Amino acid sequence: MSRRRGKAVEEEKADIDLTPMLDVVFIMLIFFIVTASFVKEKALDVNVPDPNLADQSEPDPDKQNILLMVSANDEITMADGSRIDSRAVRARIAQMYAENPQAMVIVRAHNKSSADTYVQIADAAKEVSLGIQVSLIPYED
Repeated sequence: MSRRRGKAVEEEKADIDLTPMLDVVFIMLIFFIVTASFVKEKALDVNVPDPNLADQSEPDPDKQNILLMVSANDEITMADGSRIDSRAVRARIAQMYAENPQAMVIVRAHNKSSADTYVQIADAAKEVSLGIQVSLIPYED
């Protein structure tokens, strides 16, 4: 009988205690959480009008805004239909802003156009005047 009891005692001692390993894992987890640096993503501040609150009244002819349209392949077009190069945007905005200093720049950009084109237009408008407002209106075909 003593042999059987001896084997039972030996089998109990063969169990591995996982508590120290879990302690080490939790300490490592806490270390990585505390030392991790979180990346703050940069974003653009864009004025997008609320489609539910869209004003359906006729625009004031004395207060015409500067409308630029950006197609899906990043071609910039003025409201009159003339296509302009991205390098000429600043000059055209300056010309139209001189005629009407209360005007806002409205960029009507296709959803598939790049954000870089909008940033170029917004930068060109801010070069003309720091007080000018630039709004983005996305559209789809």
